[in-house]
Amino acid sequence: MVALVMVIGLHGISNFSFAEEAHPAAATEEAHEQHAGEEPKKGFDAKEVILGHVKDAHDWHFFSMGDTHVTIPLPVILYSPTRGLSVFSSSKFHHGHESHDGYRLVDQHYVHEKGLDPAKYPTGTIIAVDENNNPVEEKFYDFSMTKNITSMIIAAVLLLVIMLSVAKAYKTRGSKKAPKGLQSLLEPVIIFIRDEVVKPNIPGKKAEKFTPFILTVFFFILINNLLGLLPGSANVTGNLAVTFALALISFIVTMLSTNKHFWAHILNPPVPFLMKFILAPVELIGVFTKPVSLMIRLFANIMAGHIIILSIISLVFIFGAINAVTGYLFLPVTIGFNIVMMMLELLVAFIQAFIFANLTAVFIGQSMEGAHDEAHHH
Repeated sequence: MVALVMVIGLHGISNFSFAEEAHPAAATEEAHEQHAGEEPKKGFDAKEVILGHVKDAHDWHFFSMGDTHVTIPLPVILYSPTRGLSVFSSSKFHHGHESHDGYRLVDQHYVHEKGLDPAKYPTGTIIAVDENNNPVEEKFYDFSMTKNITSMIIAAVLLLVIMLSVAKAYKTRGSKKAPKGLQSLLEPVIIFIRDEVVKPNIPGKKAEKFTPFILTVFFFILINNLLGLLPGSANVTGNLAVTFALALISFIVTMLSTNKHFWAHILNPPVPFLMKFILAPVELIGVFTKPVSLMIRLFANIMAGHIIILSIISLVFIFGAINAVTGYLFLPVTIGFNIVMMMLELLVAFIQAFIFANLTAVFIGQSMEGAHDEAHHH
C-alpha cells in the first residue's frame, strides 16, 4: 500500500508540473479527462497494509511522513537462459509502475490494468514482460537481494562482530578473570545453552562437537527475532522460506549424525512382528515431520506476533476513518496494548530461539541412539 501511495503521489506531482506548462484551457480539459479516468480513492485497507508489512520486498521501506517516504532500493539480480544475467536497482521499477530490461514488479494497479489473476501474479513478485508490458511465460531465476536477505546478512554480521569481540576479550583478559561488558552478558547464556541444552541431549564428548552449531542456531534466530521488533525492520523469522531453510539445515545435521542403531529402531522397531508393519512407517514419517514442526512453530509464532501488533495499530486508522475524534480517543488504548504486546514479543523472541535450539539438540541426540548405552557402558 505504501508503494501504491508513493506511485500516486509521483503521478500527482508530474501531472501538476505538466499542467503549469500547458495552456490553461488545455490543462483544464486534460484534468477533466484524467479525473474521469481515475479510479475512486480506496479507504484504509487493513489487510493490504498488514500483509504488505510482513511480506518480503525488493526495496526496504522504513517509514512515511505525509508525502515523504524513506525507502532504500535493493539490488535485483535475475538470470534467464534466453536473456542472460540482469543486474540493476529495484528503483528502476519505480515501485511497480514501469518495466526494466524485460522485467516488471507486479503491483495491484498492473494486475487490475491487465486483468490478471492475483493468485497467479501476487503483488511484489517480478515477472517477465514483452515490449507491450504483457506478461510472458519465460523461465528465469531470481537471486535478488530482498529485504529479508539483507536483514539476514545484517544479523550474520552482527553475530560475527559480537562473538569475535567476546572471543577477543577472553583471549586478552583470560578465562579466569571476571567478565566485563558484552562478555558478562553473553557468558551466562552460552553456559546455559551448553550445560542445559546440549549436554543433557547429546551424549558424551559429542556434545562439545555440536555446541558451536547449537549456539549459532540460537543466536542467529534470536538476533533476527529481535531485529524484527524494530520499526521498519524485516519479518525474517516470520517468513516460511527462512524457517524452512533453518529446519533443513537442522535436518541435514541430524541425518549426518545418525548411526545403525537409529535406523534399526526406525525400520525394525522392537515391537511384535505384526506391529512392525504399522509402527515402522509411522517412525519413518516422524523423521521428516520433526523438521516440519520446527519450521512451522517458529514461523507461526513470529508471524502471529507481527500480525497482532499491526492489527492493533490499524484499529486507530479504522476508527479514524469513521470519525477523527474516535481515532484520537482510541490512540491511548492502542499504545497501551502495543506496549504489552511488544513486551510479550520480546519474551517470545528468546523463547522461540531457545525452543528451536533445544529441539535441534534433542533430534541430534535421538539420531545417536545406541551412543547413550555405549557411554554408560564405558
